[in-house]
Amino acid sequence: MVLWIVIGVVVLGLVVLGASVMAVLGRLRGFDRAMRKLLRRQEQAAKLQRKAEVLQETVAELQRRAELAQEQVAVIKAGHGTA
Repeated sequence: MVLWIVIGVVVLGLVVLGASVMAVLGRLRGFDRAMRKLLRRQEQAAKLQRKAEVLQETVAELQRRAELAQEQVAVIKAGHGTA
């Protein structure tokens, strides 16, 4: 009789342990999915940052060209004698 009680307690303990392991594994899968999402977003952010840097360089170049064009217009106006 005592043997059956011991076996029952051991089996119950193994069932509880198995349920706990399954719960932890479920959470780990969720963490893995979240980590992959974060890595994807980090890659997207890095791409956007590179594009923003290129855009900033383009804007700076356009600004330089606009200033050069204004200087040329001023030179042309000065050559024609208008203010």
